[in-house]
Amino acid sequence: MKIGFILIPGYALMSLASAVEPLRAANHLAGKTLYPCSFYSVTGGFLASTAGGGFDTLPLSGAQEGGLDIAFLVAGGNPMLYEDPALARGLRALTQRGVRLGGISGGSAILAKAGLMAGRRFTVHWAHIDSLVEYAPDLLVERALYVIDRDRYSCAGGVAAMDMMGALIAREHGVAFAREVSDWFIHPRLRTADEPQQARTGQRFNLHHPTLEAAVELMTSHLADPLSPDQLAALAGMSVRQLHRLFANQFGVSMMVFYRDLRLAKADELLQQSALSLLDIAMLAGFSSAAHFTRCFTQKYGLPPSRRRRGSAFLRSGGNS
Repeated sequence: MKIGFILIPGYALMSLASAVEPLRAANHLAGKTLYPCSFYSVTGGFLASTAGGGFDTLPLSGAQEGGLDIAFLVAGGNPMLYEDPALARGLRALTQRGVRLGGISGGSAILAKAGLMAGRRFTVHWAHIDSLVEYAPDLLVERALYVIDRDRYSCAGGVAAMDMMGALIAREHGVAFAREVSDWFIHPRLRTADEPQQARTGQRFNLHHPTLEAAVELMTSHLADPLSPDQLAALAGMSVRQLHRLFANQFGVSMMVFYRDLRLAKADELLQQSALSLLDIAMLAGFSSAAHFTRCFTQKYGLPPSRRRRGSAFLRSGGNS
C-alpha cells in the first residue's frame, strides 16, 4: 500500500512522526516494504516543521502520477485560516484518481473546507472542533481519537496518529502484527477510536470529590448557556453553600469565578483558532454582550481580545506581519 504525506507549512513533527514511524516499523518487522512512503508539498522542496527539522518533499502535482493508495494531509497551527487554491485543486485531482484521503491533526479541517469531507464522519484536533462546527454545522465531526469512514481517514494528531496507523495495519495484516508494531515503540496498548482526546474532567483538574467533578462537568458542557449557582447545586446534588465551599477549598476562588475563567479560556481558544467576530465569540462563551466580554477578558488576560487575536496571528505567521 503506497502512502503519501502532504505537508502544510506549520505542521507538527510529532504528528507526522507518529504516523510515519509505525509504517517504517511494519516494513522492518515484516522484512519487506509493506508501506512505501513519500512526502509532498504544494511546490515541493524542503519543508520545515514547527520544531525546525523537516522533510524534502516532491511537488503535489507529482502525487497524481505516484500511484498512491492513501494521501494524508498533515497540518498544524490554525487550519481554519489556511487557504491555498492549488492545494485544493491537487486534493480534488487525487480523489478523481481514486486515492483515499486522510487528515492528521488539522489536516481534516482543511479537507472539510475544500468540500472533501461531506457525508463522511471524521475527527480533528480538539482545539479546532468548535471553530469547525461553527464554520459548517452540517459536518459530521466527532470528538474521537481517530475515525475511518470508507475512503476517509482522520485523527486528532499527536500520538493519536500512531493509534490510527495501528488500526490501518490491523485491517491489512491482522491484530497480532499491529500489536507487534505497537510493542516496538513501547506503546503496549493501541487505543480505540472512541477514546477521548483529552483527559476526563476529574483528571484534568485533579478532582477527587464526585460532586465537585459533577459540577465542573456541568460547567464545561454549559459554556454558551451558563448555569446559575442554584442550577449547578441542584443538578450536582448539593447545597449552594456546600458547593461554594468545595470550590474555594479546591481552587482558591469562588465557584462562579472558576466558571467565568473556564468560559474565558474557551473564548481565548476561539480567538486564536477561528475568524469569528468578537460578538460571536462572546455569545459562544456565554457573555451577554461584546462589551461585557471585553471587560472580563481584559481583566483576566491583561489585554483586550482584539489585541490578543492580533498577537496570535503575528506568532502564527512566524513573526512576519
